[in-house]
Amino acid sequence: MNSGKILIGMLAGIAVGATLGILFAPKKGSTMRRRIAHKSNEYAHELGDKFNDFVGSVNDKFETVKNDAASMAKNGKNKIEDVKAEVISAVN
Repeated sequence: MNSGKILIGMLAGIAVGATLGILFAPKKGSTMRRRIAHKSNEYAHELGDKFNDFVGSVNDKFETVKNDAASMAKNGKNKIEDVKAEVISAVN
């Protein structure tokens, strides 16, 4: 199971638990609606921050892989050029 699915599952569980806790608390309806709206906004901001962190992490890993691939391609090209020079030397 990947970490993205685990993170989303945990956040959804937290949101459901918090909402149920608020709904079953003995408060007046208007107070409850304000609390639910406030908590929803908090969770939305928190989820947005987590998502941005996740996207940043994926982007960093992509850049690392891209740079590694470019380096490997350059090294491979250099090795081909070396082998080509050796073959030409051996033929002459």
